[in-house]
Formats: sequence, C-alpha cells, structure tokens
Amino acid sequence: MPVLRTITHLILAAALVVGLADAAARADDGKVVYKSESSFEDTAFALESAIVDRGLVIDYQSFIGNMLARTGADVGSDKAIFGDAQIFVFCSAVLSRKMMEADPANVALCPWGVFVYDLPGEPEASYVGYRTLVDAQTPQEDARREIQALLDDIVREAGDVE
Repeated sequence: MPVLRTITHLILAAALVVGLADAAARADDGKVVYKSESSFEDTAFALESAIVDRGLVIDYQSFIGNMLARTGADVGSDKAIFGDAQIFVFCSAVLSRKMMEADPANVALCPWGVFVYDLPGEPEASYVGYRTLVDAQTPQEDARREIQALLDDIVREAGDVE
C-alpha cells in the first residue's frame, strides 16, 4: 500500500505541476518581451530598421524613458526605471484594413507599437517587445494573428532573438 500511495502522490504532484505550467503558458498579461544581448542603441537602431525595411512608415517615436527621467522629481520619485526606453508607433494600410474589415471595433488596436528599453546597470542588454493583439483564450480573426506575427518577427529580428 505505501508504494501505491507514493505513486499516487507522485502522479498528483506531476498533474499539479503540468496544470500550473499550462495555466502560466495561457496567462496573457498583454505583452511579449524578449531580452537581447545587444546595447539599447544597437537594438533601437535595429528595431527602427526592421520596421522601415518592411516598407512600413514610423508615425511616431516616443521617448518614454527621457520623459520618465525628466518628470520623476515632479511626481515625487527618484527611482531610475530605465537607462533608456523608446516606443515606435506604425501601421500597415493592408493589414489594418484587413483587421478592421473583420471587425470595425479593431480600430482600437491601431496603430501598433513596438518598444525597446534597457535597465540601469545593464548596459550590454536590452529588452524589445510589443503589446499582444490576440488572446490565447479567444478565437481571433486571421488579420490580428497575421499582425501579431509581423510584430513578433520585427522585435525578434531587432533583438537578434531566436
């Protein structure tokens, strides 16, 4: 009996671990972030190039890291969040139209943004990512999946991430 009880406990423990891992994999906090072993400057340049090389136009470049550093004291904080951080905002007429033809409310998802940042004390690493457009729990139209795949390709290329 003790052997059977031990085996049962092992099976239950394994099921719990698999269940928790599966739940964590399905949990979507709305962003995808990759760590790059390149500097912020190199990754930011590569990110901009990856967008433009696909024939897309960057509509806006947000210097969020500078803004947060500049206004920290004004809001009562002296914490350095980033070494630097930028967001590139862009769209594709073809993919945006496809997405909004599927559901006009998808206008809320456009334009798209990809970001790059580094952390204080990590000069030879940076982080690159994007806000997700699809939810693992809900079926999405093909256009949103296609756009998310494009965003993923862009940030993986910029971050030199496999």
